[in-house]
Amino acid sequence: MNVSEILSRALKFEFLSIEEGVFLYENAPTAELMFVANELKKNQKKNSNVVTWQIDRNLNTTNVCIANCKFCNFYRIPGHKESYITDIATYKKKIEETIRYGGDQLLLQGGHHPDLGLSFYVNLFKEIKLHFPQIKLHSLGPPEIAHITKLEKSTHTEVLKALVEAGLDSLPGAGAEILNDRVRRLISKGKCTGREWLEVMKACHQLNITTSATMMFGHVETIYERFEHLVWIREVQAQKPKDSKGFLAFIPWPFMDDGTLLNRVKGIKNTVTPDEYIRMLSLSRIMLPNIINIQASWLTVGKATAQICLQSGANDFGSIMIEENVVSAAGAPHRFTYKTIQDAIKEAGFEPQLRNQQYEFREIPIDIEEQVVNY
Repeated sequence: MNVSEILSRALKFEFLSIEEGVFLYENAPTAELMFVANELKKNQKKNSNVVTWQIDRNLNTTNVCIANCKFCNFYRIPGHKESYITDIATYKKKIEETIRYGGDQLLLQGGHHPDLGLSFYVNLFKEIKLHFPQIKLHSLGPPEIAHITKLEKSTHTEVLKALVEAGLDSLPGAGAEILNDRVRRLISKGKCTGREWLEVMKACHQLNITTSATMMFGHVETIYERFEHLVWIREVQAQKPKDSKGFLAFIPWPFMDDGTLLNRVKGIKNTVTPDEYIRMLSLSRIMLPNIINIQASWLTVGKATAQICLQSGANDFGSIMIEENVVSAAGAPHRFTYKTIQDAIKEAGFEPQLRNQQYEFREIPIDIEEQVVNY
């Protein structure tokens, strides 16, 4: 294989193989990967100087979970003294605050609670929409859909239809980690298989539910398994109906190790350097020519690395995340407000543009209040 020949094909939006992706990872200079990824972005985006961002809140339905992921410090087992199910009064208070901060969306996620089935989420979504019809629900994720499906002895499609009818607007790409089941058995044995994750997303696309996709890397996976993950996601996107947006965005982020079982028991550490993250993000754009938005994970890599990613194929800076409890619990300390995220984008030489989950532009609310970051 030849680096120049493979990158030349990538610039024509050809689908590269797993082996070709691995070859580029191992042999292509970072600068060349950045250049090609940036050229692809320019060809895909009408105004490639615009970097989109969002205001939403990651609110957790419950911290009770039986999946037992070895990279998660957030969950509590059933019956634990610190376990909770969020009540409607808390939702109302936090949603009202979210609106004051300019937010238009909730990213509602929680654990695999053994007692919370479809009716719980249907009633919750209806209640939230009753009080806040303007709030979008970008909620749950394939593992939670798979968990609810098993509890109900139903199908992914029927569960998704019921949730959409109750108010679900889009499905996050949570819980993908690495889709190879060798890896999943080691780090998230209680979650759905990689194939099931993909099947949930196929069902979403058939129902015209917009989704995103993620990859958490830098733990026990091989480089081959990273590129296998990218190719599998690309294949699902290629199979979506023509009238479906499918995966609107892809977000790669490194494993955060602080205090996790993977670190404490297995000695697995996050060794992803800024250079490696930039390479993987560039390669995400290169390997996923049919996913138009690539997001830099500033939450996990920090402002400076995320800014470089904007020259490396990324066109989106994600959300300011008014609240985020899961990744932060494993050592992700970075924070933005609606002002500082725009400053960071401008510092990198780009024009910030507020968006919604469908990547439609929004105006910043006139009466927006800046969040005080104190956690």
